[in-house]
Amino acid sequence: MSKTLQAIRGMNDILPEQTPIWRYLENTLAELLDGYGYSEIRMPILEFTELFARGIGEGTDVVDKEMYTFLDRNEESLTLRPEGTAGCVRAMLEHGLIGGGQVQKLWYAGPMFRYEKPQKGRYRQFHQMGVEVFNLPGPDIDAELIVLTWRLWKKLGLADSVTLQLNSLGSSEARARYRDALVAYLQERYDLLDEDSQRRLTTNPLRILDSKNGGTQALLVDAPTLHDYLDEESLAHFEGLKARLDAVGIRYEINQKLVRGLDYYGRTVIEWVTDKLGAQGTVCAGGRYDGLVSQFGGKPTPGVGFAMGVERLVLLLETLGLVPEELNNPADVYICAFGEAAELAALGLSERLRDALPGLRLLVNAGGGSFKSQFKKADKSGARYALILGDDELTKRVVGFKPLRDDSEQQSIAWDALAEHLAACLKQA
Repeated sequence: MSKTLQAIRGMNDILPEQTPIWRYLENTLAELLDGYGYSEIRMPILEFTELFARGIGEGTDVVDKEMYTFLDRNEESLTLRPEGTAGCVRAMLEHGLIGGGQVQKLWYAGPMFRYEKPQKGRYRQFHQMGVEVFNLPGPDIDAELIVLTWRLWKKLGLADSVTLQLNSLGSSEARARYRDALVAYLQERYDLLDEDSQRRLTTNPLRILDSKNGGTQALLVDAPTLHDYLDEESLAHFEGLKARLDAVGIRYEINQKLVRGLDYYGRTVIEWVTDKLGAQGTVCAGGRYDGLVSQFGGKPTPGVGFAMGVERLVLLLETLGLVPEELNNPADVYICAFGEAAELAALGLSERLRDALPGLRLLVNAGGGSFKSQFKKADKSGARYALILGDDELTKRVVGFKPLRDDSEQQSIAWDALAEHLAACLKQA
């Protein structure tokens, strides 16, 4: 007997009952970004491996352990994208969209891939919505990105369930000085470090600050602090960012251990975190990457952005009971038609209603059936109203109008008055 086909571990189907909340989340953010003047870009899922090795950084967990990389038939090394920023920068350079100081404010959405241990809120194929801005160097655009995410949390009802953490990584020179001081401190305590941190000490020592090992975190209490090594320009940038957040009343925490897992970050780094999802607490993260474009061969170009995990935000909305009730009802109206003549009339009537009421969610019964069976399907559809067409209704050019979610009596509504009557009922509901 052949093996039962199933999805790859950590790569999940998103079933019809789940997709409404995904669309709700994606559409809410897309509309918000439209209002802030951001344009959508769509990049390939596959890129040359070198793009991520150069951009994310050798020695990072993503490049060393988590990427899906393979040789194609031309013996070229390709990788399923583990994040979106590197591909977005590549697209900007390839199409000449950021030369000469051109400002680009972009957003994208889609699947990313990392070989990680699957668990709730963390998968091998996961989905992100990301934002990238190029050629704006000041703290004002950093603040805008934070403000628009804050507005998103308010729209979704999550404002009281997430916390903003901020840090500045300073310039590359400042980070180098701090890296030397941190390595010197930890080398003296090498035997007390966990295995991952011992490895990172020679590859990516700043990531040790983010270690989840309790013993290592205890060692870091007396370690040198990053802000003692920041350059004056980075400090001024960070103060400018904080002043703007204070001006609009956004609360934040300074977390000097916040370094992010990708090498291209410098100066501002941010994370929006929640304590409602256990270990998977980060729902949105990003920062400034002013050196990444030149790292890919372009001219020095300021860049800043963030990405948010769709799966985690969906899980957070579900956990907190913040899924809008109407998402569970795929229909406003269900048309029951009895007999061939009524079925033909129902088809024409349904299209006239769609013309008159854009956005109306209307289902027309398919497959025939008795009065009882059609009403049962109407009720199961979640529709608020059933429209009834039979021989009597055709003769009188009316429809039976039956509310399905309360005990109101059925009415007869003339075809010409139906759209107006239905619009008024839906507005009141």
